[in-house]
Amino acid sequence: MMYQRKKFQGKAATRSGFTLIEMTIVLFIISLLILIIIPNLANQRKHAQTVHTTAMKSMVQAQVDAYQSQHPDDPHVTIDDLTHNGYLTKKQANQAKHEGIRVASDD
Repeated sequence: MMYQRKKFQGKAATRSGFTLIEMTIVLFIISLLILIIIPNLANQRKHAQTVHTTAMKSMVQAQVDAYQSQHPDDPHVTIDDLTHNGYLTKKQANQAKHEGIRVASDD
């Protein structure tokens, strides 16, 4: 009986696992990483949207220039003109309108 009790206590002493302090430290480190990563993700999203809008403006301007070179008698170009004449797809036109891109005449 005495031998079995010592044997049981020996097993209890060699049990493996994480202590409460170790788990708290791990959760603290994960929290710090989340606090660092989330603002960067928001900034990256804003930057990507800015780059996309700039690219859309450049593309619309290139299509306006192409339209005006093919139609020199039509100085007032709209996004609808570009769409109807095949210079922009409907999806591109909708995206340009959604982003507030407007075609201004050079007059």
